[in-house]
Amino acid sequence: MPDFWRNSGYHLLARRADGRLAVNDAFLRAYLDRPEMRPVEESCAAERALHAALVADPRIPVSPERIAAMADGDARDNYRVWLDFRDRLLAAGTIEDCYCEIFAGDAAPPPPLFVNHLVHVVLRGILDGAGPLEARASELLFRRQRVTIRDGAILAADAATVEMLATDGGLGDLGRLVAGAGTPLRSVELDVLNPETADGYWGRDERHDTVLDLTFGRAGLDALCRVLEAWVSHFTGAEVNIQPVATIRDEHWVWHVGLDVEASALLNDLYNGVEIDEERLERLLSLFRLEFANPSLMRPETRGRPVYLAMMMTPDHGLRLKPQNLLVNLPLAAPA
Repeated sequence: MPDFWRNSGYHLLARRADGRLAVNDAFLRAYLDRPEMRPVEESCAAERALHAALVADPRIPVSPERIAAMADGDARDNYRVWLDFRDRLLAAGTIEDCYCEIFAGDAAPPPPLFVNHLVHVVLRGILDGAGPLEARASELLFRRQRVTIRDGAILAADAATVEMLATDGGLGDLGRLVAGAGTPLRSVELDVLNPETADGYWGRDERHDTVLDLTFGRAGLDALCRVLEAWVSHFTGAEVNIQPVATIRDEHWVWHVGLDVEASALLNDLYNGVEIDEERLERLLSLFRLEFANPSLMRPETRGRPVYLAMMMTPDHGLRLKPQNLLVNLPLAAPA
């Protein structure tokens, strides 16, 4: 399997004996090389000095006065936000612990850019030895998708790529067409991956220009299930089996988890017997059944019962999964 997702920074990290990724100086320095943090020609002496000091030692304490001394307001804001995130990482010690603590505490979360990056790098470690379909399916956990329904097939393309193609800097009118619901994704030459063509993902893994078929019974949806299983196992140690299901027919339905905001609300309404209108049901992309290999890891009232999951697109055909839901909302006897 080739190396991939170099931009995640996974290659900068070391894995501890317990399997978690330890935060180190090389990983912290990579943030300082981002365009938001690098000094530019107009940067003042105070900004340049702080950047150089942090590159030399990314763990140094930085006083509010040192940030206030910088002339550019955007630079001051960027440093405040990054230093707060850096301190979270250092306090947690590992990427995984930092991610869990973001959703377990009462403090305001860092910007989505940072949260998605944590998911990105954790998944890169989880995916060692996985196939290209699993790698592409993993992108759903940290990159927003644009969904097209074509001839009954559910096709997910990277939303940022689609939006880029929809501008004059992309493919002009043709790009704008693909941004509308129902336009065939092949019309802008975004390749739909299948088991026969999936190896084409390697080498273009950071171009985000491939399409995943999430149709029930097809390999793309199965790959997503395997990724979700690995995600739960990595954080909780619980072995689970996740399979797509066409419907929920369960008189003893006791627990459910939405994989996104829309799906959470829909499952709550279905569970409570609220009537669902047709338009909303049509946005439901998939239902899943999750079962624990060891039911003793579940809360007593749920042991031996399946957990139902759902995935749903927004009215504008967007899809943004919230992988933290599988850690925060599973009926585990002990917290993840």
